[in-house]
Amino acid sequence: MAASKATEAMIGTLIEKVFSALLTQAQYALDFKDQLEAMKTKLELMTAFISCTDKQKTRGEFMQKILPNLRKIIYEADDLMTDCQIRDEYRKDGFCHRFSLRDLFFIYQTGKDLKHINSRIEKMESSLGVYGRAEQPIIQQGPNNSSYQIFKYSPEDQEPSEIIGLEKDLEKIKGWILSSNEKLQQISIVGMGGLGKTTIAQKIFNDREMVAYFEKRIWVPVSQNFSEERVMRAMLKQLGEDESGIEESHLLHKIQQRLSDKTCLIVMDDVWRMNLDWWKNLYPTEKRCFVIITSRNETVVNSMGVDESRIHRPKILNEEESWSLLCKHAFLTSKGKCPNKEFEKKGREILKKCGGLPLAIKTIGGLLAPKVHSLSEWNKINDDFHVYLTTERENNSVVASLRLSYDELPTHLKQCLLCFSVYPDDFEISGEQMVHWWVGEGLIRGRDNRTATELGFDYLSELVSRCLVEVVHRRGYDGRVYSCKMHDLVRDMTIQIAKDEAFCSFDEQGRQKLTQDSRWFGFNSDMDPKSLKKSSRLRALILQSSTPVSLWNVKSLMSLRVLDFSYCKLDRINVEDLLDKISSLKRLACLNLSGVAGNIELPSSIQKLRNLQILVLRRCTKLHPSITGLKKLIILDLGSCPLQYLPHGLEKLIYLQELSGFRVASQSNTQGCRLNALLGLKQLRVLRMSINNESEISEDEWNVLSQLEKLKVLAIDAEDCKEKHVSQMLDRLLPPPSLQELYLRRYRHEILPKWINLKHLSSLQYLCLEDGDISNFEISSESDQDSNGTTWVLEGLCLKFMPNLILDWNVLLKDMPILRYAEVSRCFNLKNSPFPLDKPAVWKKNQD
Repeated sequence: MAASKATEAMIGTLIEKVFSALLTQAQYALDFKDQLEAMKTKLELMTAFISCTDKQKTRGEFMQKILPNLRKIIYEADDLMTDCQIRDEYRKDGFCHRFSLRDLFFIYQTGKDLKHINSRIEKMESSLGVYGRAEQPIIQQGPNNSSYQIFKYSPEDQEPSEIIGLEKDLEKIKGWILSSNEKLQQISIVGMGGLGKTTIAQKIFNDREMVAYFEKRIWVPVSQNFSEERVMRAMLKQLGEDESGIEESHLLHKIQQRLSDKTCLIVMDDVWRMNLDWWKNLYPTEKRCFVIITSRNETVVNSMGVDESRIHRPKILNEEESWSLLCKHAFLTSKGKCPNKEFEKKGREILKKCGGLPLAIKTIGGLLAPKVHSLSEWNKINDDFHVYLTTERENNSVVASLRLSYDELPTHLKQCLLCFSVYPDDFEISGEQMVHWWVGEGLIRGRDNRTATELGFDYLSELVSRCLVEVVHRRGYDGRVYSCKMHDLVRDMTIQIAKDEAFCSFDEQGRQKLTQDSRWFGFNSDMDPKSLKKSSRLRALILQSSTPVSLWNVKSLMSLRVLDFSYCKLDRINVEDLLDKISSLKRLACLNLSGVAGNIELPSSIQKLRNLQILVLRRCTKLHPSITGLKKLIILDLGSCPLQYLPHGLEKLIYLQELSGFRVASQSNTQGCRLNALLGLKQLRVLRMSINNESEISEDEWNVLSQLEKLKVLAIDAEDCKEKHVSQMLDRLLPPPSLQELYLRRYRHEILPKWINLKHLSSLQYLCLEDGDISNFEISSESDQDSNGTTWVLEGLCLKFMPNLILDWNVLLKDMPILRYAEVSRCFNLKNSPFPLDKPAVWKKNQD
């Protein structure tokens, strides 16, 4: 029951919120302590019951009736908690007096609502208790009874003719095997379910050259129900050993004994997780041993020790390969030949919906095969494609295969993945904006020293490594996802689950539609803005259209946490009216106005958004000082705003973690924010700032950055200023002590600021110098007498549009020994360059 897992995650988030309030003794937690403690206890019991029930699939129908009501209760409780937090903020600022009539009424009404919520949870618990007592004991099902168990072919079952579009994959892997001199070589094939990983491994396993090359070959179907003992007994059986009488503790030694004097090829098929201590001791190294691992999770194969250069990622089939595979399965009676043009036209139309996924093509080919004499039946399958491949029909291996990947996700990733369902097919999604959604809705909370945003990018990377999300653009240095998309069939799966979970509603064609209970919505040009009036329970609204919004009754969306205009260009709206309406959304946590065209002057009413945590603006020309009243802000992005200065009071935003667009004002600017305002931002991790001819940094501000102990990323834009005092100001700055990434752009001076050296940047991992006149870059540790013989720990380097820079590549590599990634463009004076200087180049260690 995947649905209950996502509900379990929702309960966990609410419990964490209640626990945090009780632990920190927030005022509202003291006001309603008994009710909140009761809620926490009841929710913990409910989580335990759901977790237990999730393993007993005969209870699914009952839980499907319970879960929708439970989710409604959770949302209502979260709204109440948010309202209490907002009320506390007003109290702190003196806008709400403790014993005022309004405050007393709030306490009375909230207490009454909390009691009602606890009463409903209690009634639900009673129903579950009666149900539990009425249930007969349930026999634990074995692995073969899993709802989504897929029959695994033995390697001998694979026909050579089945290989279509995979010839290059086979040649590549065989080349790795035959060219290696290592005694133990691990190779991995990683990709989403249904991509053909097992097919490739089977072909390699049965290849005549491989059969002759290896003395022993072992095929181990691992699957989700991994057991060291089961795997080892399967290996011994294929080695011709009677394993029935061997104790488990002796199995490993027996395998090593049998393989010690043999060259062997071992395929570990469908690996989901691995006991690493056991894995490291499994194979002998006296003679050559090759291990091929197929998996959907790149993180797993990395942990097993597979080198990045030996991970093969099969691609989806192209149009002609897809057509060949479809013909093979659909036109069995004519030996794979299409009878006429009409069938080919319709077949290719159907293929577009398969997205090049071999398993989907084979499955749809099997459905079409009995209907090769009826074009109308092919039309029907085309029209109902989503029904045929995304509902859990008997023998639907496509759904089963993809659903396995979802079921295997940790609880905290399930809701994050379902958010992708609101975007159209083949839509390019910004990684940053997706993470902002997760943070804004509370799907992710920071923990230990990691911010919620940092964890969000980790979550996104994990979804990529599990082959559920595809990367479109990523940062080369560390792989951070800039933009991504989802395969159409994976999206179809998320649509089905999101629909079951009542996060959103869809029609049979996979198009989103609004209902009263919709929680997430992606609005596009085909939809009626007026329909939003009936959706007061919406928590996330992602605008994907340039439809005018002046008719929207935004004020009705009182549960909204995320409002994102980034995927559109709104140029026919009354911005002032829109902002006035948005200011009434008191629970809003994430607001992205980057798609609103025209100049924006942020009004004073913005201060009403007391729950706002993320604010992204693009064409804002003026910020009202009241923005400093948004004390819950953790991200303020003004990077593309033509602002002359930021208003005084920025130091009040004590929870701010990311600030983009900070402009250093002059002393004569009485309204502008000075550099020393940053001293109050102790939680700051990312700072992007600009400095120009009018900027001034006084002596008492030279050490401001050095006091930001948590700052990891610093970007400075010198705005092409050539005046000497600009370089002098930057020279005097002292950098943050824990800086990991540094960006310096448009710096029009020959010598870098004095603090850009090994002594001051001993923790720096990435350096980007872009569009500047720098000619001298002292990188050698020998030039710094206080470096104590240490070297740079830089892993990534970017040098772009630096025509005057004089640098020797060999010296650079010597002084940056762990450098593994570099981007170089228009650096014409680079000596001993391993790449051409007349075009942009990317260098990767061991690949030059």
